[in-house]
Amino acid sequence: MKQKKAIVNKLRSSGLRPTKQRVLIAQNLFERDKTFHFTVETLNKEINKKGSEKVSLATVYNTVEAFTKAGHIKQILTSKSKSYFDTNIKSHHHFYDEDSKELTDINYNQVKLSKVPQPPKGKKIKNLEVVIRLQK
Repeated sequence: MKQKKAIVNKLRSSGLRPTKQRVLIAQNLFERDKTFHFTVETLNKEINKKGSEKVSLATVYNTVEAFTKAGHIKQILTSKSKSYFDTNIKSHHHFYDEDSKELTDINYNQVKLSKVPQPPKGKKIKNLEVVIRLQK
């Protein structure tokens, strides 16, 4: 019961009404033991293969977008046309395996950058994330 209330609160804080479909999406994202990396398409397939409650791809997209804007998940661009999402919102880096299309966390302290450029005037660096691409 406590988890369901947390899910409903997360939806509401994202500006979403807690419909059955949205609760199902949120449960798939946040009721896990480990970090979850996903694309909207893979999340949609996973949700729709599990149960009898069908969720439209548009509902999954809109819910993921709202969670991203609310800061509950973060978006990782692996190319100009492909986005992954991550339920771990703490600062960290990633390995991206181009063969398996898999994203793996790297602890933030394992990457050392010796020089970071100054941001444009009037701007500050909010966060710095590195994606290290892997191939065979």
